[in-house]
Amino acid sequence: MTRVRTLKLLSSVLCLSAAVVAPAMAQIQGDLEQGPVVYETDLMTSWGRAVTPQNAWRSYPRPQMVRSQWQNLNGKWDYAIEKDTAGRPASMQGKIVVPFAIESKLSGVRKPLLPDDRLWYRRDFSVPAEWSGQNVLLHFGAVDYAADVWVNGALVGSHKGGFTPFQFDVTRYLKAGGNMLEVRVADPTSTGSQPRGKQALNPHGIWYTPVSGIWQTVWMEPVPALHIAEVRAVPDIDQGRLDVEVAMSGEMQDSDAIRLTAMAGGKVIATKVVRAGRHAVLDIPQAHLWSPDDPYLYDLVAELVTVEPPLGGEGKAPKSERRKIRFTAKEEQLYAALSPRGAARDTVKGYFAMRKVAIGKGGVAGQPVMLLNNKPLFQNGVLDQGWWPDGLLTPPSEEAMRSDIVWLKKAGFNMLRKHIKVEPAQYYADADRLGILVWQDMPSAGLEGQFVVGASQSQAVFTSEDMAQQQFELSRMVGHLRAFPSIVTWVVDNEGWGQYDSQTLARFVKGMDPSRLVDADSGWLDVAAGASDMLDIHTYEEVPNTPARDADRAVVIGEYGGIGLPMREHLWRPGERNWGYQSATDAKDYLARYRLKFDEIVRQAKERGLSAAVYTQTTDVEDEINGLLTYDRTKSKVPPEELAKLAAPLYSK
Repeated sequence: MTRVRTLKLLSSVLCLSAAVVAPAMAQIQGDLEQGPVVYETDLMTSWGRAVTPQNAWRSYPRPQMVRSQWQNLNGKWDYAIEKDTAGRPASMQGKIVVPFAIESKLSGVRKPLLPDDRLWYRRDFSVPAEWSGQNVLLHFGAVDYAADVWVNGALVGSHKGGFTPFQFDVTRYLKAGGNMLEVRVADPTSTGSQPRGKQALNPHGIWYTPVSGIWQTVWMEPVPALHIAEVRAVPDIDQGRLDVEVAMSGEMQDSDAIRLTAMAGGKVIATKVVRAGRHAVLDIPQAHLWSPDDPYLYDLVAELVTVEPPLGGEGKAPKSERRKIRFTAKEEQLYAALSPRGAARDTVKGYFAMRKVAIGKGGVAGQPVMLLNNKPLFQNGVLDQGWWPDGLLTPPSEEAMRSDIVWLKKAGFNMLRKHIKVEPAQYYADADRLGILVWQDMPSAGLEGQFVVGASQSQAVFTSEDMAQQQFELSRMVGHLRAFPSIVTWVVDNEGWGQYDSQTLARFVKGMDPSRLVDADSGWLDVAAGASDMLDIHTYEEVPNTPARDADRAVVIGEYGGIGLPMREHLWRPGERNWGYQSATDAKDYLARYRLKFDEIVRQAKERGLSAAVYTQTTDVEDEINGLLTYDRTKSKVPPEELAKLAAPLYSK
């Protein structure tokens, strides 16, 4: 990104006062003259100080589809950085701790990766003997951005997309004894139009340190050749049922069936056998509904089983006869009456919640509101960016990641907006179990010239290839996360950053997942009124602005607040100019400013039918000091109990 384009970006996008923008631009000028660097901060979290290669992210990485056997590949790997023209490195340059990005302190490397660099990883591994006769899947939680993967010198696959998991079946590339895994990564960061969130090669202001390479867990598991690939469970509290679809990894025979079992407190409440690859319905009578105050979860087990085909199967009944019953009620009835033979060939365990999100009638005539379980519930949220001073996009540990949600619940928040980042899957399982609503943003994409600004009247233009890649990544995010009931809203665009054809994208997301709400345009250019479930404004004024009324959509404040308060021993850049949208002089002033804003949110909720408000933000992030917590999570600027008291009127009848 050139100096001119970067400065234009800051002046048009940040929406900061001149006193804040000028020092930010001066700092970026200096950074550009020196070239891209990784800032050498001493700031760390208590969890980060406890990280070792042996304990780095050891938990099971896929909580909604648990298998009993797996192997974690996190820990020390060899790494090297070479130019893109250099090919495979002749030798490796050092050790890196996976799953932390190479720019992060916890990786043990802390080097930048430039657009014309290639980051190489290498490690040896072995396959447990008890996996013999099964297929082996190699999983990557997330790699930013483009990855090529080799096993024993053979290319097993490639992937583009920095925020969602991918896998390869590496069975035929394995050999007895030791095996070698290699990964090559390219990352254009802010020189490309790919989804990247807030990463920039020259971070400052609202733009943060790049994250390149492996940044979520790498792992393996054994599976049968035909296995369960995905379980999709959608609750219907009005009908008292759970709609379930189990996607399979390959071609299915008439003898392949799925047995579904729903349990409450260890007790079976519903079970059904269906032909593999078919839609199923489980009755959930008198459902215990999930809510932030009562985050009740049911268990769900899906098993691949063998049955005697109802028409005799291949070689007995003519194919024409067997085809006649495909996807019919008769087929469903026939399979439901069958008893599986022998043990299950594949078993995955997960869970579901009975809950419903919708738009409906509220307390202010003519203004629809957001409903949870058919009742109005104000969604008191916080902008949660999920950055860490030592791990960057990767939380230092599972405990650290969970602590943010625990603190927010204690502070009276019942919602968070996961801001242009996708977390490890364990995060959403924590949200499900702890009880907090989640608005999930799609990570923003686009070059600076494709950023729609506040005064813009039209959307950006992308190439067909770039649009296809962004829609591919959007569909992967929705597909990856829709199993988690805490997610209630998909946010497609943020403040016009790479915004194009938001009507089409909003309909695309709603088509993939009609069980959730869609916020097409959070802030700025609202051009998807027919496809978006809400009108969303951002307001960083001292007293928040009031959204216009809308007879068809809920009205929300997708961002407000931004009160800055530096805490000197907890800054990313000590001695530098840090910023917030407003500046508090001390903790007392901070609380007074917060109360002024929040009282207006309460007024709008009661008098104007406001459905939700998202305060900026959970923690300080690099140069931003407008968090409720410091970046290292050691100090809160307002006691959480005080915030909970202020929030109480929002939940009173």
